[in-house]
Amino acid sequence: MIANLPILRGLAGFNRDWLRSDIPAGLSIAAVGLPSAIAYPAIAGLPPETGIYASIVGPIAYAIFGPSRLLVIGPDAATMTVLAAAMAAIIAAEPAAAGIDRVAIASTLALGVGFFCIAAKLLKLGVLASFLSRPILVGFFAGVSLSILVGQIGRFTGVKIESEGLIPPLLEILRKSASIHWPSLLFGLLMFALLWAVRAFPVKVPGPVLVVVLSVVLSAIFDFQGRGIAVVGDIPSGLPMLSLPALHQMPLDKIVLGSAAIFLVSFGAGIVAARSFASRTGEEVDANQELIGLGAANIAPGLFGSFPISVSDSRTAINLSTGGVSQASGLVSAATLVAALVFLHSALRILPIPALAAILATAAISLIDVHELKKIWRISRMEFVFALIAMWGAISFGVLNGVIVAVAATLVYLVRKTMFPRDGLLGRIEGRHGFFDLARFPEARPVEGAAVFAIQGNILFYNADYLRMRLTTIAKELAAGTRCFVLDASAITHIDSTGATALAAVAEILAKRDIIFAIADLSEESRDILERAGVIKAIGAHNLFNGREEALTALTSKNSQASDAGSASTEL
Repeated sequence: MIANLPILRGLAGFNRDWLRSDIPAGLSIAAVGLPSAIAYPAIAGLPPETGIYASIVGPIAYAIFGPSRLLVIGPDAATMTVLAAAMAAIIAAEPAAAGIDRVAIASTLALGVGFFCIAAKLLKLGVLASFLSRPILVGFFAGVSLSILVGQIGRFTGVKIESEGLIPPLLEILRKSASIHWPSLLFGLLMFALLWAVRAFPVKVPGPVLVVVLSVVLSAIFDFQGRGIAVVGDIPSGLPMLSLPALHQMPLDKIVLGSAAIFLVSFGAGIVAARSFASRTGEEVDANQELIGLGAANIAPGLFGSFPISVSDSRTAINLSTGGVSQASGLVSAATLVAALVFLHSALRILPIPALAAILATAAISLIDVHELKKIWRISRMEFVFALIAMWGAISFGVLNGVIVAVAATLVYLVRKTMFPRDGLLGRIEGRHGFFDLARFPEARPVEGAAVFAIQGNILFYNADYLRMRLTTIAKELAAGTRCFVLDASAITHIDSTGATALAAVAEILAKRDIIFAIADLSEESRDILERAGVIKAIGAHNLFNGREEALTALTSKNSQASDAGSASTEL
């Protein structure tokens, strides 16, 4: 029955035997997810229960609408950091006397992200997942991680930090060093060390789980709250309630821009994570279908007083390592968190804030992928520079503006790669078939009486002038005996009006030198552009050919016949 319902792809073919794997996997996901669900909301100044709500309703929505069997949805540090920046911009736009409802703002942004996902699906814009390149994302997340680390200074020390950015908070804590609550700092650093010790040694209990349990026990025994160590405080014991935030009371422009930024980062990072895990399991990732699952997984938290979420690396990794086979593991995790919310809220209320800071700091450091940065450096120094630009943008301009910097860096990178397309004069090598770049193959020789030039890229407004000068220079330097110039357009997929004007200028120069300008293997779209621009009329439709060989055969034989005719008349 389930297999016939397209909205339940993650449970397709379900049978009871799967529960033997999915139940333990779901319990493990909940155990690992609970600490981060409580800790991550602090990044955006939200109460801890909102993270639990998101970890309940998000996976349920994804299990219904998501296409993947194994991906697990939940709060993640990068999305929370962009959310915090978007919320800050919205709050700054509110009147000073207005009552700020941070949960309502976060819920509205979650709805906005969900609707962006659905709209992108309808427009088949799953390709947006590839818009932020891997180097850009690696650099951006490194910048985000530093922002998160700096944001934990106040939670570690018990000092209220009012400045923003990277350096100002460090200077502020130095000025306020006399106010540091040393028991809080010591305890936070001990929990931070414990998390790294768990990573270093083969401990079966996940580090965040161990920290939460140990922190709660120590807090109860030694009355941390009474000794001045901040604790989480009251957490509602009830289930999340369905509600719609007051959209009409919020600045629509800031909501749209904030939702777009969160969507771009969370979806881009989510698809990168999905493809990474899919490479291990053999699953195919359809970005357009994932948009539906992620859209539902964001709309649901928006309707239940929570915030935007994305694919969770840590939860998905736990699901795979513990043998989960379907989205039933996500449903089991959600049910487990409901039980924790109902029965453990008294224990969670005394969880020390420095312990959450330690969890967040560890998660932030894990976002700095040093291995990937080294790999990018080894493969392409230019891409490494763009990774650094994205990192610098997130640190220097804030996370929200850092998204803009990352997108701008991606655009610059794309334009830079296509602004100077590879080109060259082609010739033949005796005894070998085909054409070869004269600059790369010294043994290649030009075709007698002809020049063949290839461009491996489009001719568009931003590179048309460069290509016009390149072609003009070559046209002026052609040997005196050259009778035809063949442009190999097999790798040119698009020519715009500016590119057509550039080719017209080249055709005029060749005509002055009495050299035939021919184009081989021109696409239909580009031909239409050149036709409307008058370029085809200028060079003659008979000088368009299906390939280089056809062009050379036709043009060199004509030239040969013309030469023979000239010789005969002279002899007469």
